[in-house]
Amino acid sequence: MQEAIAITEQPVSVSVPVGYSFTLRCRAEGHTPLQYQWFCQHQSVCRQIPGATKQDLPITAQQTQLYTCRINDLYRNAVFSDWVKVEVHQCVARGLPPWLWRGEPVIVLNPTEQRVEVGKPLQLQCAAMGVPAPTYQWYRNGNLLEQQKKKKLWITHAKVSDSGTYLCCASNSHGEHWTNAVDVHIGTHRSEKFFATGKIALLVGNNHYQHHPNLMAPVTDVFELSLLLEQLGFQVVSLLDLNKAEMVTAVSRFLQLLEKGVYAVFYYAGHGYEHLGRNYMVPVDAPQPYAPENCISVQRILQKMQQQQTALNLILLDTCRKWYNPECALSQVQPLEPWGNTIYGYATSEDAEAYELQDGEFSSGIFMKYLKKHILQEKKVTHMLEDVLEDIGRDPLVTGKQVMEIKHTLKEARSLTDPICPLGAAAKHWGRSHEPLSKIVSFPCGVQVELCFHRVFSNLMYVCAKLQPPPAHVTDARLLLCRPTVSPPAEMPVPFPSIPTGLLPLGQRGRGLW
Repeated sequence: MQEAIAITEQPVSVSVPVGYSFTLRCRAEGHTPLQYQWFCQHQSVCRQIPGATKQDLPITAQQTQLYTCRINDLYRNAVFSDWVKVEVHQCVARGLPPWLWRGEPVIVLNPTEQRVEVGKPLQLQCAAMGVPAPTYQWYRNGNLLEQQKKKKLWITHAKVSDSGTYLCCASNSHGEHWTNAVDVHIGTHRSEKFFATGKIALLVGNNHYQHHPNLMAPVTDVFELSLLLEQLGFQVVSLLDLNKAEMVTAVSRFLQLLEKGVYAVFYYAGHGYEHLGRNYMVPVDAPQPYAPENCISVQRILQKMQQQQTALNLILLDTCRKWYNPECALSQVQPLEPWGNTIYGYATSEDAEAYELQDGEFSSGIFMKYLKKHILQEKKVTHMLEDVLEDIGRDPLVTGKQVMEIKHTLKEARSLTDPICPLGAAAKHWGRSHEPLSKIVSFPCGVQVELCFHRVFSNLMYVCAKLQPPPAHVTDARLLLCRPTVSPPAEMPVPFPSIPTGLLPLGQRGRGLW
């Protein structure tokens, strides 16, 4: 009895764009020389491919078909290879697959947001190209769905518990790629209401740099955003011109207060850059040139925020994302998990600058100009940010220069306007400070001056001085309020930094590093 034919290399399924050229391979071993013949099947019709009698079958993809190879020996023994599918995508976005594509997964169809009534079927769909064809795995709120391993996620009778944020991972031997995250709402109506157990915010604006160009807008942007967030019920700490040690301390205290149910907002305006997908904030004392160890990693902050059971994490990065220092090593940050509670709002897109407007004494970042227009809206946070994105896109001053980018895995329709019930205990003292009382200062000549203090920022005060009516024997009294020449003790009020005056043309200045 002769030995059977053994297939040593099976052909593999592929998923490719129309017109893409590739090769199906089949290898076998036998006791005698072997002969090969390829077959294809389309719409239940199987046919032999004329001339396809070699181990390799070159194909230029035109339509989706199934393929198999028959191997014969001289004793009329025959075996067939596995059937493989050549999936051909007829409509693919421009620029896909990328240049020098090596077969890694490329998402060509993302799932879309769904609103489904209880008991009705739920279907989500995605698709990816890849050589070999990718396998699929769906997730809900970051949790793997054991039974959902196809391009189409199908739930026959949807339940309220099926609500959440869904995304799918397409993977093959060359790597993996994730689809966009989408929200799925299951219910009998759309009046679902959400609450926060507390609302806290940390705002940082860096204007005056020791080794880099100074900025104008962060002082205004942080101040205006703090007022708007306070209207929304947030406990806000707003800080200006921090060195690295101060930024680390402020962020650490902020992260300690994140707990279950809290809405957390972190906003940074100032110099920044991007390096291999990581974003870095530049403290006022960062040297030039500098490395990631001189700056603050945004991804590290986001990772720690995700480790808490917060109901909402909103990071707003109002800084440039120009690539910088390609030789430097990345900061050590673990990959982010696909949690369903995070929104990432970039003021600009990758390798681009964020701009600020200057017109005389007025200065404002382009991003903040439109954020403050929409932030009080009672709508889902991501939808509010989409309104900001659209407004920036219509601004002729930054057309082709600044395009906002939004990333999120928010599983519910949460809004910054959602009520607080109850107030989170940890957040009670965050941002709480009493305004110092006004004070009357008397001078030996009998003249009195009233000092008023206003806490504009959490680490800065605005000091006003008002000359009281002088006594009769004083004929000429003048008041001069001077900035101290040395840093005052921590308990003393700090003068508010003045914004430079002068007639400046309307223009933009990037927040990147030159």
